[in-house]
Amino acid sequence: MKKRTLSLFPARVLTSRTMEKSVRRVLPRSMLGRSLLIVLIPLLVTQAISLELFYGNFLKVVSRRLSDSVTSDIVLSLNALEHLQKRSDKDWFVAQARDHLQLVETWRPGARLHRFGFNHITGPMDDDLAHALDAAIDYPFFVNWKNDPHTVKIAIQLPDGVLEVDAPRKRLDMGQIWLFVGWALSSSILLFVVASLFMRNQVRAIRRLARAAEQFGLGRDIGPIRPEGAQEVRKAAVAFNRMQDRIYRFVSQRTGVLAGVSHDLRTPLTRLRLSLAMMPRHGTVRGEDLKQDVDDMIGDVAEMEHMIGSYLAFARGEGAETPEDVEMQPFIEDVVTAARRAGARVEAVMVQPGLHVHMRPDAMKRTLSNLLDNARRHGGAIAVTAYAVQDGVCILVDDDGPGISPERRESAFRAFESGRGGGTGLGLTIARDIVRAHGGDMELESAPTGGLRVKISLP
Repeated sequence: MKKRTLSLFPARVLTSRTMEKSVRRVLPRSMLGRSLLIVLIPLLVTQAISLELFYGNFLKVVSRRLSDSVTSDIVLSLNALEHLQKRSDKDWFVAQARDHLQLVETWRPGARLHRFGFNHITGPMDDDLAHALDAAIDYPFFVNWKNDPHTVKIAIQLPDGVLEVDAPRKRLDMGQIWLFVGWALSSSILLFVVASLFMRNQVRAIRRLARAAEQFGLGRDIGPIRPEGAQEVRKAAVAFNRMQDRIYRFVSQRTGVLAGVSHDLRTPLTRLRLSLAMMPRHGTVRGEDLKQDVDDMIGDVAEMEHMIGSYLAFARGEGAETPEDVEMQPFIEDVVTAARRAGARVEAVMVQPGLHVHMRPDAMKRTLSNLLDNARRHGGAIAVTAYAVQDGVCILVDDDGPGISPERRESAFRAFESGRGGGTGLGLTIARDIVRAHGGDMELESAPTGGLRVKISLP
């Protein structure tokens, strides 16, 4: 028995998960929709229960009593007409029934009914009247509810003719049911509208907080947000403002410290560069030429300066720059022109006309310049392409160098990861960090020319 229970347990879990997925497909995805659904379902259930209680108890009881009352008057009329023999007496009773019982009776001697029973309407009145007549009289009858909106026509087949009785509809029909239904629906709609307005204001505060967090994650300074909405939302907004202020202070302090360290390091490096530049390159020490040693030291100093600049750029980020709308064609052409002056061989530049991106131009220029410099050092010919996609802009930088193997592409983005060409290992890290700060992403692929393709996606 234990083994059978254990074997059925995964099936039960799978069934519950399937049901949960089915429910999730039906439920609204937004918080506003789910909140309104939470309000709407109990409201509808409550109104349905109220309708059922009224319709199933009170209305049926009253309808049976009204039907019994009309049936009793009809039975009284039949008994009186059977015992009264004179025509004048029958006419007198018919007049009395019309005045005091509100029943218009017509005697048709020799007539025959062709229909029996009743034609249905909405409500319990037709069934209750038919049951009451069937229980009280032994003659066949037909009840017509549809010919006249104000009168119910009852035809009773007697042995020698047909007795037609016109009963006022108000003696059988309770029109208050529609008033009750209208009141229930209107009150439900009114309460739902009020709840919708209230929930919309609450959700608006949450959406504003989410939008502020998204903009802050993209590196845009939106300032503190105004706390509003429910108490929990206000606390979240206050906590977000405090977090934003702490992060800004931390970044500012870190940037200031690293800027001072960079300045302190660049000063002795500059003195070393001047000293090396003034040293004689054609002398000898212990019979060895100094030219090669001096050139190597100058290269080391330049590499150290480049490393310090990269470290500072990586730690500082680009959050202080204000984003703006930039046209991609002249922007990429300027970056390519600067790369060509630095020795890059950019052979193809294809930019779709009319492309605009909301970005920080200096940060993105640093990213593209870094990628073109990597392509120059590791490859030969470079091609730059930019075109529009469904959700933004795609920029491709291709080279015909050795490329990067698929298993090493993700590790190439790690800080201080150096390739075969050397370097500080921060170029791709800084570039992807800037692109992701814009809400995009960067991927490494194989270029059609056999080298490396860097794919940048921007919103």
